[in-house]
Amino acid sequence: MTFRPALALLIAFVVAAPVCAAQSAADLGASKPRQASTLPLKPTATEAQAAQLSARFLTRFHYDAQPLDDAMSEKIYKAYFKMLDGEKVFFTQQDMAKFAQYKDKLDDAIWNEDLSAPFDIFNQYILSAVNRMEYARSLLKKGFDFNTDETYNYDRKHAQWPKDQAALDALWRKRTMNDWLRLKLAGKTDDQIRKILDKRYSNYIDRVKQLDGEDAFQTFMTAYAESTDPHTDYLGPREAQNFDISMKLSLEGIGAVLQARDDYTQIRELVPGGPAIKSGKIHVGDRIVAVGQGESGPMVDVIGWRLDDVVNLIRGKKNTVVRLEIIPASTGLDGKHVLVTMVRKKVTIAEQAAKKKVITITDGGVTRKIGVIVLPAFYSDFAARMRGDKNFKSATRDVAKLIGELKAEGVQGIVMDLRNNGGGSLYEANELTGLFIDKGPVVQVRDARGQVDVQGDDHPGMAWSGPLAVLVNRGTASASEIFSAAIQDYGRGLIIGTPTFGKGTVQNLVDLDRFAPNTTGKPQYGELKMTIAEFFRINGGSTQLKGVTPDIEYPKSGDDKEFGESTYDNALPWTHIAPANYKPVADMQAWLPQLRQMHQARVAKSPAWQLMLDELAQYRKMAARTTVSLNFAKREAERKQLDAIQASFRARQKAISGNDAALSDADTNLDDGLNPGERSLKQELKDEQDAKKAPDPVLHETAHILFDAIGLIQHDPKLAAEVEPYGGKFDHVAVATLAAKAPAAAASTTH
Repeated sequence: MTFRPALALLIAFVVAAPVCAAQSAADLGASKPRQASTLPLKPTATEAQAAQLSARFLTRFHYDAQPLDDAMSEKIYKAYFKMLDGEKVFFTQQDMAKFAQYKDKLDDAIWNEDLSAPFDIFNQYILSAVNRMEYARSLLKKGFDFNTDETYNYDRKHAQWPKDQAALDALWRKRTMNDWLRLKLAGKTDDQIRKILDKRYSNYIDRVKQLDGEDAFQTFMTAYAESTDPHTDYLGPREAQNFDISMKLSLEGIGAVLQARDDYTQIRELVPGGPAIKSGKIHVGDRIVAVGQGESGPMVDVIGWRLDDVVNLIRGKKNTVVRLEIIPASTGLDGKHVLVTMVRKKVTIAEQAAKKKVITITDGGVTRKIGVIVLPAFYSDFAARMRGDKNFKSATRDVAKLIGELKAEGVQGIVMDLRNNGGGSLYEANELTGLFIDKGPVVQVRDARGQVDVQGDDHPGMAWSGPLAVLVNRGTASASEIFSAAIQDYGRGLIIGTPTFGKGTVQNLVDLDRFAPNTTGKPQYGELKMTIAEFFRINGGSTQLKGVTPDIEYPKSGDDKEFGESTYDNALPWTHIAPANYKPVADMQAWLPQLRQMHQARVAKSPAWQLMLDELAQYRKMAARTTVSLNFAKREAERKQLDAIQASFRARQKAISGNDAALSDADTNLDDGLNPGERSLKQELKDEQDAKKAPDPVLHETAHILFDAIGLIQHDPKLAAEVEPYGGKFDHVAVATLAAKAPAAAASTTH
């Protein structure tokens, strides 16, 4: 088998999100349906080959290439069990003593193409998980005594595995007892509680029994990949397809979001412009019971199926026909079934695309419009770009369009909201920065050989040359940090918020099927998202571990101890290189003291800001807890205290906004004892909409800081000369008007 240099294998540079979220969009998935599995699960020859091929790449072309030996085997072993039983609730110390034989054998399993060891562990996991849920169900018959002084430690990340079966039973008795008590405190009767919990545990058993060899292999390979560094991942065929969809924000299907609810697949959302909503026959809440291909293909019953398998049947090539048999939401489960025929089309996932809005601020008799662009990710359709498609989906293209619209609306400053933007395309990070700088370097990329490539914007002019702020938080990562760091190093805008994630590495996608010995055209081996480089700021520093420190900092939520690059044991260390050849366009330090003083004075008098601080304090207090009482009287007293605190928060919010329409139980942290999927779909959707409508004091304050900055520049010529980008070449009286060369720049940076 011939191997090419890693960089030659580049499909797309990715500065990807540090964490992966499960996706429920209908039309995600691949491969054949998978139903209840037959134990023991066994690895396939293809999976064994894919594992060995992955190892060859990771040990030769990874940025920090490490041998796959006994030492790495122990790391994989630890990571594998963390993924399977991170809370130490399925296995005992006795079980772990038996598994210990595999600690230094997982490297051999990969090199020898014999994955029986990791599959044996996964099979035991399935058996134990089912056993634990059956045991929990058995406890429901008698109920519990809540007059004891027992406590339950629910945070077990750093706990030991239970000593033996008796200790495991004791732990699960407390877990089940706590589940019961939560529902009891929410006002449920004993009969209602038994019904809810029995259904919960039964559904869990069904889901576990549907796990198959593909799940086992994916989990094991993820453990191996992430043992090399936190951001290297193995993507099986399904996961690779999902990642591709998340980057290009489009797919081919019917345009619906599905979710699993009991034994049914339910319509959760309809995508605007998609075939489903255009049919007029599909509605939110409808249940899909069968799927047929083409005009006359057999209908396949999908009741009880895994969500990804149902999605796989519904999804398909555009202009092909799919038929759905549904139970309308309006009729109930006993209603008449309806057959709906649709033609699949290309569907754009607009919800994840860049969006804009305008915040109008009046202060001291002055009114200014501040534009806001919310960018959830640095998305890009890699394949379309490589084909030369001039209209490929692009975060930069979308933002440039929004800038044009905001200019037409007369905004005087723009806030780029990158909160919880986990990254994406390095190319897009570079191009997007080019919309806000004249020309020059944006980021430095160092490969495993130590060679540094300086990437930047070669196109003169800017799409937006006016006042700029970038709003960040702990979830701002990777490509978002490249953009934020470049804006900060140039002095091009204010960075506002909390310190960012701290990811400073670059990944590329390696299509393993390109190296398959027998290619059938069907994805078999999946992809590696492999770390191949480290990126550095143009000032020579790195965002690795440290992230980007805002010019004006907001209070932290406390999540930094649990979330961020610094929380990974195997994160690369911080380092630095020589700075790139660039020239800052402004000295931000000249105006920061005044802006900070104005910010502090304003928030000290802001009821909304003070409410946010109190809510953060309450959140940190609750997050610090790891143990709860199992005594009803004590928990009831605690519940009343919490209810009083939340009632106070709601009253204050009502006084601020004039109504409490935007508040729900989800917003106020009231515990109804239910898990996701157990509330009505109507309630879940209402909670989501209420959350979106809730006031955003952080964004409003950021816009106000930019408002202040505009005022300082306009009324202080000396200050303006020090901080104004590009020597004062744009008019602050009509700041929304671009310099003469800017229109051409907008086009040149979105090719």
